[in-house]
Amino acid sequence: MPAGYVKPYVKRGKSDAVDAEAICEAVRRPTMRFVEIKTEDQQAILAIHRTRDLAVRQRTQLANMIRSLLREFGHILPIGVEAVAAFAKRHLDGDHPDMPEIANGLLGVQCYQFLSLNERISGYSKMIEQHAMLSADARRLMRMPGIGPITASAIVVTIGDAKQFRTGRDLAAWLGLTPLNKSSGGKERLGKITKQGDRYIRKLLVVGMTSRAVMAKRSPQKVDLWTAKIVTDKPFRLATVAMANKAARAIWAMLTKKQEYRQPAF
Repeated sequence: MPAGYVKPYVKRGKSDAVDAEAICEAVRRPTMRFVEIKTEDQQAILAIHRTRDLAVRQRTQLANMIRSLLREFGHILPIGVEAVAAFAKRHLDGDHPDMPEIANGLLGVQCYQFLSLNERISGYSKMIEQHAMLSADARRLMRMPGIGPITASAIVVTIGDAKQFRTGRDLAAWLGLTPLNKSSGGKERLGKITKQGDRYIRKLLVVGMTSRAVMAKRSPQKVDLWTAKIVTDKPFRLATVAMANKAARAIWAMLTKKQEYRQPAF
């Protein structure tokens, strides 16, 4: 059980006896939600995901630092990680910009760290892709547009048995992709998404659906009618989150019923 769901049953104080009493009280509630215990293999794969995610964030910080240092002396890099990587290789090969020697020295250290992180991220990605190819569920999910090996692997090892969710909406709610309900006095009011649950999978799904939404804007004839309509009628970020919500429901159906992905009718 999540600790936050047990806390309301703690009467007063904090001790093992008080905690045990609260747990016994909470476990008997008919609406209590339980957390599936992950296997050691699942924990190991998730450790790779966490390590890769940390390396990606560190690489982004380094890229921003390199850009800002160059901008101080009037040098502007093109957008994208690839542009920073190309500059870092040139700099380490001796092609230094017109900057003070101290700044070029600092830049060399940052470029070396950036390329080192790039190699580590590639290695982590290959490890995750190898795991995804060994999992039948992950291979099935990768057939869905916008779902790659990293997203598929993260979903499979994090969710485990998808049957712990009664419906696809429950899975979408667990990922924080459903609207926040603020209804009162008989009036239904739905706000922004809750953003509760697993932030990592939610981010991967939204990023994946963002690439699909970009393709839908450029070539609407290549996607289904629902996707083409929502990216046209709604604000872009709202559309991508709605697509991620719908993808989560489809993922639940594919994992629980062992079904292949079926492209919606055009």
